[in-house]
Amino acid sequence: MSDPQFGMYAKDQNFAQETANFEFAIANINRLHPRFVVICGDLVNHRGDLRQIAEYRRILKNIDPTIPIYSVAGNHDVGDVPTMETLQAFRQNIGPDYYTFASDNILGIVLDSNLIRAPQGAPQQAQEQKQWLIQTLQVSRSDKHKQIVVFQHIPYFINNANESDDYFNIPQVHRRIYLDLLKRAGVKYVFAGHYHRNAGGVDGQLTEIVTGAVGKPLGGSVSGFRIVAVEGDTLNTAWYCFGGVPNQLVPGELFNTPCHQ
Repeated sequence: MSDPQFGMYAKDQNFAQETANFEFAIANINRLHPRFVVICGDLVNHRGDLRQIAEYRRILKNIDPTIPIYSVAGNHDVGDVPTMETLQAFRQNIGPDYYTFASDNILGIVLDSNLIRAPQGAPQQAQEQKQWLIQTLQVSRSDKHKQIVVFQHIPYFINNANESDDYFNIPQVHRRIYLDLLKRAGVKYVFAGHYHRNAGGVDGQLTEIVTGAVGKPLGGSVSGFRIVAVEGDTLNTAWYCFGGVPNQLVPGELFNTPCHQ
């Protein structure tokens, strides 16, 4: 999932629609029971709003405790230009902004893409994350039984790795450095959000998958979430709008529902 963004629909006057969307998504997660869930950032709309944060955390408590759930820092969570203060607030209210997790043969690397896109507000923390990533990739690459999958909020690109800089992507000055770093380590998949609609593309052997919003959609899209099936070294994905969530998941039968995008 991505962008529950509590408060966006009503411009921070309330978060009633976000609550309805997120509760529906969590109810379906409990029913379908995936191995784990990642929420790719923009958990709230107004950084530091304790009511929005509390509602996000309240609904998360309804998830089946046997399903691990991993939160990612978005720009609305730590700021377009993160600072040490905003990072500390996120870490206190939600958890770490970059970390790893494991599930069967998957090693998930969660990155704070805000520190990649705009490191100037917290240069030391941005450099620490970069060094941590390099070391993590070096260690992880030695385990041939693990597939490294990266999760972050802001995508490196929307459709093409050579596209121009935009609000919705990582600037070229940082983009190529990180894409090359990930590809050298054998990373084949990056999952991101931020765009509030589905997109993605390839850069060599790396596939980037941009997932639409579980909260307010943009650009003619609809609200929903993505399901990923691990089949060997291949990750097959399908986007499900709220009106097309399947009754059950059958291996090898993921399909994209005919929702207007």
